[in-house]
Amino acid sequence: MEAAAVRVCDGGASPGAEKGGLVRRLKRLKRQWPRAVLLVMDSTLLRWFPPLRAMWTPVGEQALVKITGENAKRTLWGAINPRTGRRVVMATRRGRQEDFMAFLRALRAAYPGRSLLLVLDRASCHTAQKSQRLAARLGIHLVLLPKQRSELNCMDHLWRPLKQHVSANRQYPTVEQHVDAAIEWVLALSPQDALRKAGCLAEGFWLRDLLENFWRPT
Repeated sequence: MEAAAVRVCDGGASPGAEKGGLVRRLKRLKRQWPRAVLLVMDSTLLRWFPPLRAMWTPVGEQALVKITGENAKRTLWGAINPRTGRRVVMATRRGRQEDFMAFLRALRAAYPGRSLLLVLDRASCHTAQKSQRLAARLGIHLVLLPKQRSELNCMDHLWRPLKQHVSANRQYPTVEQHVDAAIEWVLALSPQDALRKAGCLAEGFWLRDLLENFWRPT
């Protein structure tokens, strides 16, 4: 039998090209709005039922995690300034378009009088027309990340140690107490610790050159 001809498929833009395009767009926006603040945002689910992680126990004993058998969830929204480490965090009962719009208003209140450049993923609640129109009215310019490139989202990296330190292997008396503990943990970090845990201080952080050589404090 004759083998079929090999076809080379175009995999789309390379990761380097995607990052370069984003950086160039951010530079253009910064020139247009010199006092703009750059933020990176993400959301995560907090479940009352705890995630299970590896943990220390005495030799010969099995670790036990007490649970009620009940479950509930909340959505935690967060944004970090990759230059200063300042964070804005809020929780909602769901993760719908209306909840994202509420977070946009919270960001506007946290940075009054400043244009915001908000880097975020392409979740449907972010790209919905109502969300886009509200962002425009609030002076928040949404900069969408490429699909399936969560490694570029430094706020996403911050959720991982949060789940490890706050959520793993324990169930709080209520889901609201879980949310309160999570928000307290995120906001209690020093700016330096927040930037380090989010990966913003790493040598290969994709926004590092932009922030050091172009994004002057205003």
